[in-house]
Amino acid sequence: MARMEAAATIGGLAAELGIYRGLLFKWRRAFEAGGRAAFRTSGRLRAPKPVPEATASAVLIPTDLTAARRRIEELERKIGQQQLDLDFFRTALRHVRDQQPGKGEPGDTTSTR
Repeated sequence: MARMEAAATIGGLAAELGIYRGLLFKWRRAFEAGGRAAFRTSGRLRAPKPVPEATASAVLIPTDLTAARRRIEELERKIGQQQLDLDFFRTALRHVRDQQPGKGEPGDTTSTR
């Protein structure tokens, strides 16, 4: 129950645990009705059924969307840095070209060949 309270989304917690999110709500209702005693059984413990792939991927969409947004922000920062680098090198190249003497202009020392 503490994990449910701390989880960002119930669907995300269900996907992490590999169970249906409806089962988490069922457990919460049982806990609210009977406390810890509601979970004591006389039978053998069974492993939870795995969540089908389609359901698991549908549950993970918000997490994937958040990760995609972070990646987009990271790439936008990188593009911005690359643009700054390009601007710097264009300016430096322009400066170097302006400092070089032209060919064949009066006063230049060029080859006579």
